[in-house]
Amino acid sequence: MSTFNVPTRDQVSENNQAIFDNLNKALGFVPNLYATYAHSDTALENYLTFSNAKTSLSAKEREVVNLAVSQVNNCVYCLSAHTAIGKMNGFNDDQILELRAGYASFDKKQDALARLAKNVTENRGRTDSDVLENFFNVGYTKGNLIDVISLVGDKTISNYINNTTEIPVDFPEAQPLETTTV
Repeated sequence: MSTFNVPTRDQVSENNQAIFDNLNKALGFVPNLYATYAHSDTALENYLTFSNAKTSLSAKEREVVNLAVSQVNNCVYCLSAHTAIGKMNGFNDDQILELRAGYASFDKKQDALARLAKNVTENRGRTDSDVLENFFNVGYTKGNLIDVISLVGDKTISNYINNTTEIPVDFPEAQPLETTTV
């Protein structure tokens, strides 16, 4: 059982209070996972800087990676958040379930991306050569590969923080993948 609370604005450093204020303005609330980062005086700012850094991946491609990685790492919080964000980026429920499973029958480029993200995560960076070859064959570049691996790291950090702290999910909870028809 978790011994971690989700800190409120008055329980965090002044720097994190300012970040909470900005998140409230931008999102209308402070997601519990972000608040949990604020147990550290520096982690929330560092994470948001890394997470919001420039990338060669589109918002939709980022969600492909986020969903596949979060499924491998079995992070209900991130699966729930990225299911909601995936829908905002144009994916439907069936597509989101496929992406979580690490493939995309509806788009060959997103399929290669989902397969890569899943494979990198499962194999801790020792990517299968056929998965990597397919990624390049659909038009991705070496620069895209580095950005995908960086995003895998970004998402893994959040997955591990949530899986360790077990803070409450404050998004509509994603259904377990094994109960789907994917």
